[in-house]
Amino acid sequence: MKILVTGAAGQLGRCLPAVLAQHEVVALDRGALDITRLDAVRAAIAGHRPAIVINAAAFNDVDGAESRPAEAYAINAAGPRNLALATAAAKISIVHVSTDYVFDGASTRPYIETDRTGPLSVYAASKLAGEEAVRAENPRHRIVRTAWLFWESGKNFLRSMQAAASKPELRVTSDQYGSPTYVPHLASAIALLIATESYGTFHLAGSGGASRWDLVRELFRVRGIATPVIPVSHREFPAAAVRPIYSVLATARDPRIELPAWQEGVAEFASKC
Repeated sequence: MKILVTGAAGQLGRCLPAVLAQHEVVALDRGALDITRLDAVRAAIAGHRPAIVINAAAFNDVDGAESRPAEAYAINAAGPRNLALATAAAKISIVHVSTDYVFDGASTRPYIETDRTGPLSVYAASKLAGEEAVRAENPRHRIVRTAWLFWESGKNFLRSMQAAASKPELRVTSDQYGSPTYVPHLASAIALLIATESYGTFHLAGSGGASRWDLVRELFRVRGIATPVIPVSHREFPAAAVRPIYSVLATARDPRIELPAWQEGVAEFASKC
């Protein structure tokens, strides 16, 4: 099967081709395919003739989106709509990657696919708009919500914390909770998903919830790093965008596709860094 992957320069976009090696994968970064241009999207699909498109392209600068909303909406909402329109016209399916930030964080239990959304920031609202556009334009869609991606390659929170381990101590937020997700685990779950006939919305994220303090503490424990990790409130780190206090993801889908526990992802990450 031929699969076209957008956003090939990002963490997930770089990881997917290796996981999908049994397929013919065409991975395009923004220079090769600007998803905000409908004509370019149509040309790419007509030229490559994929059986499925996986959209890993995104504007992921959560704070930057507050001052650059037009750019965030162009990439996170208009781009997915273009892909959905073009894939529907070609009678092929689309996988679109979204985020836990579409929720408002008021829940006291993990969010499942049918829970009410409530974005708190421009970034989150643009991602929800992208979901809604994909649902509206292509019935053969799989919307994958995930969270807190980390990998030994690329820019992410866990790599930043590891690089800062030489400091006398690290102060890390302990009162915001999510689902840390190791990128190869997510890519493998997407590979399983596209082998099914299931469509709709799916939560694919590291199993179990954690704060960023839990995440760093686990990495340092596995790596034997003695630097003290001090739990603090998120209010110590003022940010332009509001983030949900609690956005742990779980799945209620049948068939269930569940990722390994987030701690297993940390262990794999630590073994390769």
